[in-house]
Amino acid sequence: MKLITWNIQWGRGADGRVDLDRIVEHARRFADFDVLCLQEVSAGYSDLPGCDGSDQFHGLADRLRGYTSIAGPAMDVPGSSGERRLFGNMIFSRYPVLQVFRHLLPWPAEPGVRSMQRAALEATLDTPLGLVRVITTHLEYYSAPQRMAQVERLRDLHREGVMHALMRQPDNDAVGPFSVLPRAAAAILAGDFNFSADSAERTKLLAPIDEKTLAYCDAWEVAHPGKPNEPTVGVFDKEHWPGPPFVSDFIFASENLKPFIKSVRVDPTSDASDHQPMLLELDYGALPA
Repeated sequence: MKLITWNIQWGRGADGRVDLDRIVEHARRFADFDVLCLQEVSAGYSDLPGCDGSDQFHGLADRLRGYTSIAGPAMDVPGSSGERRLFGNMIFSRYPVLQVFRHLLPWPAEPGVRSMQRAALEATLDTPLGLVRVITTHLEYYSAPQRMAQVERLRDLHREGVMHALMRQPDNDAVGPFSVLPRAAAAILAGDFNFSADSAERTKLLAPIDEKTLAYCDAWEVAHPGKPNEPTVGVFDKEHWPGPPFVSDFIFASENLKPFIKSVRVDPTSDASDHQPMLLELDYGALPA
């Protein structure tokens, strides 16, 4: 199973040009991915640099027709011509998709600090490893208190998902939306977290939760013990990130997936966004006979 996570900055490359074809090309060049998690997908935002306001949720789905596409906008506001302006996340999956959740994350008021509504998009996928919850998110950049509140919510959502996996039983008499779909205890959480590898937010995210909920581990640390994370931001885009490249993107996995982590890599060559795509590969060969 190959999963890529990538903040695509609405398709805007280091050259200032918005090009969704290039995004798809670079993702496919990096890996023959089974799951693709994207952040900063837009629709209706013609005021973003280089953006024509087109619906990128539909545009990307059209370019990736071999996948089930799931849109998870965090922002949904009216545009000047009556259209909706959307901004948020997407998941593409080759695997069957069961229940999808679009979680709005906390947005506590903080006067004088620029911020926006954030979300976590979750899909339960039926993979060769069994059911896996894949969650992609993009946390607040400017506000540390908001970011920490969002981390706390992600931990709560993981606990909730595990409890559903352990305790929800099929109800053969249920019809319509009361029909129970299975949910997974195993989870992958990927995206742009806007925190560093030594931050308090990352430490909190990885902390133990409770006796029934296996905590998250950092997939990079599992694959590269003792090696610092490779930078994911500011490698090519020196206009917006003039300093040294740094880490902002992570892939976390619940501890029950740890034995299956084969590799984690950052693509150092793509200039199609201000972020680098990141790849997690899980090895089915680790399954017991």
